Amino acid sequence: MEGLFFNVNSGYVEGIVRGYRNSLLNGQNYSNLTQCETIDDVKLQLGPSYGDFLASLPPNPSTSALAGRMLDKLVSEFRYLVHQSTGSTAKFLEYLTYGYMIDNVALMITGTLHERNTSELLERCHPLGWFVTLPSLCGAETIEDLYNIVLIETPLAPYFKSSLKHTDLDELNIEIVRNTLYKNYLEDFYNFINTNPDFSGPTQEAMSEILQFEADRRSINITLNSFGTELSKQDRRKLYPEFGKLYPEGSFMLSRAEDVDAVALAVSAVSEYKAFFDAVGLSQGSGGFGGMGGDGKSLEDLFYQKEMEMSKMVFTRQFTPAVVYAWIKLKEQEIRNVTWIAECIAQNQKERIGNFISVL
Repeated sequence: MEGLFFNVNSGYVEGIVRGYRNSLLNGQNYSNLTQCETIDDVKLQLGPSYGDFLASLPPNPSTSALAGRMLDKLVSEFRYLVHQSTGSTAKFLEYLTYGYMIDNVALMITGTLHERNTSELLERCHPLGWFVTLPSLCGAETIEDLYNIVLIETPLAPYFKSSLKHTDLDELNIEIVRNTLYKNYLEDFYNFINTNPDFSGPTQEAMSEILQFEADRRSINITLNSFGTELSKQDRRKLYPEFGKLYPEGSFMLSRAEDVDAVALAVSAVSEYKAFFDAVGLSQGSGGFGGMGGDGKSLEDLFYQKEMEMSKMVFTRQFTPAVVYAWIKLKEQEIRNVTWIAECIAQNQKERIGNFISVL
């Protein structure tokens, strides 16, 4: 079924993305970047990959301006894919933007709570999370107005309706709101992938694995970050996506965890997660939050590295729009890598470059 489906429309989209994949920076590119002395040198090295998107930058631009233009290229290429897509593929690409929409709406909620000029916050919104009615959020004078606008005029309305009230939108709850929306989004996306007959096959296999990993990572991080806060165990459990390798037994154990040892025990049934915790000193009996592994990587670094490995593996499959998801993740990591190198150069601390995560 899926092979036939992709011969019609998505095979063309997939072919475009595989071309995008070839434009990602390689080991030699990174080696050349580490030899740069100025940001202009970095621009020159990025020329073949980013071309016109860097042309209008002033001499020795800020690292944020450089990262912004790199992101502009990613957004431009993604929007081209959207315009080439129809049917289930178009809906799949729409789902890829919902996480960025959640971050943008959370930013607007925060701005409203602090009575900031929300029109200025629009400039800080992630372009992949832009939707037509996002500027209308600037018209909200109260948090209740904003909540009503979100419910009526944004693609996130179903995620609000199912579990949030306007009284939940206060400064203390903003991270709970964000995590609740992500939970609802991930569960919806997972259900979409696993119930759509167009995606039976490589797409379902690849995306199910990726979304399960993301659900588990969020559950682990929510638990670790909840220690020492007022978040109750009951409320914490409500934030865990109800799928993944840890669900349900591991999720239940996480919900009852009171310290790092209990978290390590909860994830120990999944060998790769146990290996992550062991590597950074968060194994059972460590008695603390650990730090860096022997190679200088934190738990979050290891999660990122796993995400990149999974993304690269998606490109070994054929006939699947999952390559779009993988390409976005790889491209975002590329932007982080280049930004880190540029910041080290700008601060005359090139010796720090060797510590950046090159997992592409």
